[in-house]
Order: sequence, then structure tokens, then C-alpha cells
Amino acid sequence: MKGVIYQGEPVSDAATFARLPLALQNYLLQCNGLLAYQGGLHLRGCCQAPAWHSLRHAWEGETALSARYQKVRPTDIPFAEDYAGNQFLLRGEEVVFLDAETGEIAYLQVDFEKFIAGVEKFPQQALGLELLISYLKGGGHLRPGELLSIQPPQCVEAPNQQRTLRPQPTAERLAFLADFYRQIRNLPDGQALRISPSSDQ
Repeated sequence: MKGVIYQGEPVSDAATFARLPLALQNYLLQCNGLLAYQGGLHLRGCCQAPAWHSLRHAWEGETALSARYQKVRPTDIPFAEDYAGNQFLLRGEEVVFLDAETGEIAYLQVDFEKFIAGVEKFPQQALGLELLISYLKGGGHLRPGELLSIQPPQCVEAPNQQRTLRPQPTAERLAFLADFYRQIRNLPDGQALRISPSSDQ
């Protein structure tokens, strides 16, 4: 993968590693997670720390995705996320996509190996990197442990309003997304929203 800005240390969480599918194990033995495409894709690793990079933390920690999102199962393996905090999960052998703003799940109809191959061949299309590219071209950058805050959220129509992009610590960004989802999950389509500009600070 291109644009690697972080690579995990060798596997140190053997208990989590032992529970993973063989294809994911083989990948993590070669590279125990990384940040590629200037932060566009984060593949988590089997490690004790840092928490933002820990697969176990996202899977079964206090802020596990299955505890935050109704449609995420405890058996779903949150192996990766994009620059905005949307999640890629292994559900059995298939990769599914979690929209972290709305909580909706999309089945990508590929397994882990085909997902990686598709990202490497067509990263911009596979990861929807347009906003990140715009942010980087404007002189911004993401550091390890950061995601891109997008305001207003992408699921909100804002035809004449430019979106504000800024780096945010991963834990804060994921907490904001989960809270936003909790507040909108029962709203009907087309519901008007008022969002505070500082709601993800």
C-alpha cells in the first residue's frame, strides 16, 4: 500500500490473534496493522497499545463497536477503518462496511484478501478519499491516532455550506460518531437537524 505513515510493531496480543481467520492472521504476521494513503485507511493490529491501533480494543473493549451500534454483532471483527471513522468488519468470511454516522451496514461481497486487493488497485474509489484529498491539498495532514472530523456530517444535506475538515483524536472522533448515530437513529428521512459547530470538540 502507498502513503504509509504508521506501521504496527510485531504481534503482541496473542489471544486476539489466535481467534482471527487465517487470511487476516497471515496478513498481520507480515504487517501488524498500518496507516496507509496518508491516513485514508487504518488496518488495526493485534497489540496491547496504543489503544487506537488495537483490534481487541475496538472489538471487545469498553467502547466496542458492537456496544455502540445496533447492527454490529459481537462476532463482527472490526479490522479496519477509513479516515472519517467508518468501519470495515469481517462478518464470517465477508467484509461489511459500517457507516459510522448512520449505523447502516453494507455487504461488500468480498472476502478479506479481495478487499485488500481492491483497495490497493483502486484506493480512491474503494475508500472514498475525496474529502481527505481535498484536506491534504489544503495543507492539512493526519498523524497516527487521528481521524478526520467532518462538519456537518456527510449524511446531512448542506447544499450551500462548505464542510469543515480538521484532525481529531481517534477516540474522540469515534465517540462523536457513535453519539451522533444514537441521536438520529430513530429520526425519519428528511428530518431537519440543527447541529452545533462545536458538537465534536
